[in-house]
Amino acid sequence: MATNENVSAVDQKTLDLTYKKITIRLIPYIFICYLFNYLDRVNVGFAKLQMLDDLHLSETAYGLGAGIFFIGYVACGVPSNLMLYKFGARRWISLIMVLWGLFSTLLMFVRDANTFYALRLLTGATEAGFFPGIVLYLTRWYPSARRGRVMALFMSAIPLSGVLGGPFSGWILGHFARGEGLFAPWQWLFLLQGLPTIVLGIGMCFLLSDGVESATWLNEDERVSLQRALIEDDRNRPSTVSDTFSDVLRNSSVWILGLIYFCIQSGVYAINFWLPSIIKASGLVDPNVIGWLSAIPYLAASIFMVVVGRSADARRERRWHLSVPMLMGVGGLIIAANFGSNPTVALIGLTMATMGALTGLPMFWPLSGGYLSAAAAAGGLALINSMGQIAGFASPYLVGWVKDATHSTDMALYILACVMLAGVLLVLRIPARTVNR
Repeated sequence: MATNENVSAVDQKTLDLTYKKITIRLIPYIFICYLFNYLDRVNVGFAKLQMLDDLHLSETAYGLGAGIFFIGYVACGVPSNLMLYKFGARRWISLIMVLWGLFSTLLMFVRDANTFYALRLLTGATEAGFFPGIVLYLTRWYPSARRGRVMALFMSAIPLSGVLGGPFSGWILGHFARGEGLFAPWQWLFLLQGLPTIVLGIGMCFLLSDGVESATWLNEDERVSLQRALIEDDRNRPSTVSDTFSDVLRNSSVWILGLIYFCIQSGVYAINFWLPSIIKASGLVDPNVIGWLSAIPYLAASIFMVVVGRSADARRERRWHLSVPMLMGVGGLIIAANFGSNPTVALIGLTMATMGALTGLPMFWPLSGGYLSAAAAAGGLALINSMGQIAGFASPYLVGWVKDATHSTDMALYILACVMLAGVLLVLRIPARTVNR
């Protein structure tokens, strides 16, 4: 007769194999969608290299246009995630992907600042539900103990979008030389990076399942073991958890999480929107060279992100696995500001900053499991994400305004380093017992 220990070992082995099957089935497609999500969000950083002269826009106007995206994003984040909760992830995410891909592509027809602002606003509004929706979607499959590595795999699309997007964007700007073809190079950039999102959005409706119960590709034993693991995970949540969205709004810890996420995103968006310009300011002007050099920080970040995610899950430790990368981001921004005229040292600083800031993103989200029940997750995750995305408006606008005022990005990088440092202090105030699961 089998002992309880043997039965438990068999069950755990079955569960591990089931999660491997789920990861292979879900993560690659979601990863590709998020890669284009991030590429569509930040390709204005490369378009800026030529678009500003064509449209006669100032640095401040560009910063406003880059950042106004997040006004629509913040305004629509919570409503969009509540709609996803009502109508299902597959259909809702498919719809918003098609819409934001369309608006992102239409940026190629921008002729003045006001049109630029309007399309960026609409793109942000339609895109708002994607990331918090995917985070919510993954909580329906993975318990807390497995989310660190899964979030790292999923969010490694961010640095990979830089690894692939930098050289690709540089190649587009270089290949479609001014005067060749129907469009300017920056217009081709929006066209060739926007259309795939529409195709991926249509595919989302057909390729993914809404949850464990509707996954016809799982057998009954696999489905039961997954449901049991998720129920057990929900039982083990600490007493500080919010059970409804009204509880979320009254939970001060959730607002602190949103503020921490704002601090992380302040560094992330400074890098995303200004990395090509900072490299160019160090003395390099060839768009192909800028594209390849901008890939280096993102390549390092993609590796570092996965390594730290695995370590966090293996050790069941969350706070220091978030704080240390954030401190790397602080140091990297300071180095980039101090040595902006030295391309090699500036690139080392930007690489450190990119590794730290981007790794902070997936390391942040497992913290929310200590404060949100399944019922509150739809609105709560979107609220935290929306607070963080305010940095998407504030950070690029700050950098643009400082650059117009001082003809340098140095002071802005110092300010953003201080913001990230404040985020580290907030993380270390969270009790370890609440989040180390």
